[in-house]
Amino acid sequence: MNEGLPVVVIGAGPVGLAAAAELVGRDLPVVVLEQGAAAGAAVSEWGHVRLFSMWRDLVAPAAERLLTAAGWTRPADGGYPTGAEWVGSYLAPLAAALGDRVRFGARVTGVSRLGRDRVVDAGRAETPFTVRVCTASGEERLLARAVVDASGTWGAPNPVGGDGLPARGEAAAAAHVSHRVPDLADPAVRARHAGRSTAVVGRGHSALTALVGLAALAEEVPGTRALWVLRRGEVGDAFGGGAADQLAERGALGLRAQAAVAAGHIGVVTGFRTAEVRADGDRVVLVDDGGRALDPVDAVVALTGFRPDLAPLSEIRLGLDATLQAPVGLAPLIDPNVHSCGTVYPHGVAELSHPEPGFFLAGMKSYGRAPTFLALTGFEQVRSIAAHLAGDHEAAARVELTLPETGVCGGAGLFDDPAATKADAGGCCGPAVSEEPPATVTGARSGLAVSTLPLVSAAPAASAGGGCCGGGGSARTSEAAASDRVS
Repeated sequence: MNEGLPVVVIGAGPVGLAAAAELVGRDLPVVVLEQGAAAGAAVSEWGHVRLFSMWRDLVAPAAERLLTAAGWTRPADGGYPTGAEWVGSYLAPLAAALGDRVRFGARVTGVSRLGRDRVVDAGRAETPFTVRVCTASGEERLLARAVVDASGTWGAPNPVGGDGLPARGEAAAAAHVSHRVPDLADPAVRARHAGRSTAVVGRGHSALTALVGLAALAEEVPGTRALWVLRRGEVGDAFGGGAADQLAERGALGLRAQAAVAAGHIGVVTGFRTAEVRADGDRVVLVDDGGRALDPVDAVVALTGFRPDLAPLSEIRLGLDATLQAPVGLAPLIDPNVHSCGTVYPHGVAELSHPEPGFFLAGMKSYGRAPTFLALTGFEQVRSIAAHLAGDHEAAARVELTLPETGVCGGAGLFDDPAATKADAGGCCGPAVSEEPPATVTGARSGLAVSTLPLVSAAPAASAGGGCCGGGGSARTSEAAASDRVS
């Protein structure tokens, strides 16, 4: 149906460009719409961060075929690029190989069916999509046979507020709050944190990356302090799987953060859900929903995750999980309330389909608010989608992905019940939690659970695909990370 029309891909990041390469490989017309000025615009914003996946896992197979035909030389598999290197050595050449199929400075403001809003049933599946685009030249309308939204979530970070809404005073304190891993090699950013106090809110790999960087700065510049603010009641498995992680650099990141906490470079506050960001002269104070207040800090680095921007899709019939805002077929596989193993099973068009035929969310946006998106999984998603659009349903249904283990399995996401978390951790692939009580440290007002290192020693990981956890994640994000990032 509408075979003469292109497939419109929204976003020229790693997954969007991989989708375009898959479609080109199947001789399907495609147009990629990217609101930024260049390929990988979002990746470039965290270009200073080194990935914990090797080049081996960062190049989509269809993209490699297209690039090789254009004379590209693949980087050595064992290297760990920064975000900037990923863009310069892979994403930018891939966009160049796709040529005029990729349009920059093209912001998608809406997607619908031609002449039909979301209420109209008659002839809907046979009617082409209409994609509204804003460019420097004005507003345009493109027709499409299918739409793959791989625009990601980078532009919609979660707030500091622990209830999902901005904390009281958060907007007024915007000059003190950042949602990015600080680039401490940038003199202006370094000056913001050197000799000052910084609260890092969040528990994933981006938070660990920020903490390791601030701990290193504290060794160089006296007076530099970092406070790790966790919503959960204990640190638990926040350091990751360590030596049990099948991605060595991801495990090493957690071990470096663990060592920095043990050395006293980082204070830890647990069970703290921010309700207010209160001005205190030229500093700010974080206050939780019970009225407890931290000491004033000069800056807040909020690495609390991202959420999808669904406003441009208001006329599309989406089938989204009520909790995660991910496709209903995918949500049970990634729900952190059900499992916290870092386990993400390979999936494709069947799990990504919506009540709107021909429309797909792919990449990080498909995960909604779940924090475990995998770059390799994104490549598999778009391979399956492209096969489906080409009519190759056997290939679309086939799983072509094996993922390395994280070395972490924390049970059923009982974030506020340390006893339950500890009991769950004793399962088939969980870490054994030390019985040693944490030592207290100074640096926060009375009444707060402030501690150094609740030790976690990871048990050996289960074999890939085995046991209760199955495969782990080769590119697990933090509560605030894009895929594969590490320090």
